[in-house]
Amino acid sequence: MPEFVALLSIPGLREQDLELMPRLRTLVMGGDRASLVPSFPAVTCPVQANMTTGLTPKEHGVVANGFYWRERHEVEMWTSTNQCVQRPQLWDLMHQHDPSLTTAVWFPLHSKECGADYVCTPAPIHNADGTESMWCYTRPEGLYDDLLAELGQFPLQHFWGPIANIKSTTWIADSAIRAAERYRPNLFYIYLPHLDYAAQKMGPESEAAKQAAVDLDVEIGKLVDGFSAAYGKDRPLWLIASEYAIVPVDHVSYPNRVLRAAGLLTVKHEENENGGGELLDFEASRAWALTDHQFSFVYVRDSDEATILQAKEVLARQTGVAEVLTQEEFGPYDLVHPLAGDLVVISDPNSWQAYYWWLDVDLAPSFARTVDIHRKPGYDPVELFWDPVAKGVPLDASLVKGSHGAPAVAPEQRGVLLSSERGVFLERPIADTDVADIVLRQFGI
Repeated sequence: MPEFVALLSIPGLREQDLELMPRLRTLVMGGDRASLVPSFPAVTCPVQANMTTGLTPKEHGVVANGFYWRERHEVEMWTSTNQCVQRPQLWDLMHQHDPSLTTAVWFPLHSKECGADYVCTPAPIHNADGTESMWCYTRPEGLYDDLLAELGQFPLQHFWGPIANIKSTTWIADSAIRAAERYRPNLFYIYLPHLDYAAQKMGPESEAAKQAAVDLDVEIGKLVDGFSAAYGKDRPLWLIASEYAIVPVDHVSYPNRVLRAAGLLTVKHEENENGGGELLDFEASRAWALTDHQFSFVYVRDSDEATILQAKEVLARQTGVAEVLTQEEFGPYDLVHPLAGDLVVISDPNSWQAYYWWLDVDLAPSFARTVDIHRKPGYDPVELFWDPVAKGVPLDASLVKGSHGAPAVAPEQRGVLLSSERGVFLERPIADTDVADIVLRQFGI
């Protein structure tokens, strides 16, 4: 069994992308290869929790990229600490088995305050004047000071938004190499986000998406070389797991506008520099949708049965919607959990769901044209674009050309699992929940 394992978590990686990635292809040439099937919902936070716990959202509680806290009438997108993961993860299980085993966690979501020995993840400081100062949460606490001195600030502006690019993944790789040199952890889990950007913005078959694979391969090559030097003759076993595959989309649906037209969603007025806009009123709305790529949870006030049935009926009639399920129908997807909605709306593979509720762009809330992943009650890939006239994010959801999240029923919706050595796993379709067991087996757990 290997003493060291490096696990790369790469959203959007497909088997055919290896043709454009010579360093990765060489790394895994003698290893195992299997189709990796993401559990539903096939989006970042749930899949990462699936891979690191070996469990589904029903058990670990990460049901989406954001949470709606019903008792407070508040939405929390992307900001939860590791406490939201309600079951032990790889590092916890490794420590329980053998306290001498060390682990590092680099940039996956919900890693702040996790139980790993070494951690690095973005944690901007929110200043009193409303501005942000870039910082990273690290364990040990002073590690970011050292990385800052060597590498400069983590380029958060390139991690998401209209100028997202390879620079953020470069910083992640460079800092991981330095951590490997210093700490040599037994398990090093690294999130490399670069393939997410162009494939959603321009489409997974676009020239930009192909170039992204080429650029990511350079960084993977640097990681392999850096880790080889850091670990010496004890070079690690490499596991590369695609979180999900991004598929082309040519349609967008608007569940909140549908619920508003049915008289179920209520808005309230917001005063801003443009004269005002409309905010979604969570408390007053009888039903509203927390959208997340190709699915959404619909939350119904007091879980009223008549409202649930009404909402299901109007949403199911919409073009681009594959199915609308009540909680009684969640079972096949292991989604029954207090944090899940009363309904789940699932898109057709060629469609995705936007959070918009306003009917007039002049009444869009002030944050709609900004890159504000925390205030928007839903994921907004339109933040990848820039409107030079409005000097902000455009309000045209049809611009998005790639998405993911729907149940992976077709081969093109599946990612790939790779290893640098033979005999690590059987070559067959593997679920994301199998990744944890594959990792733990390397340490005799």
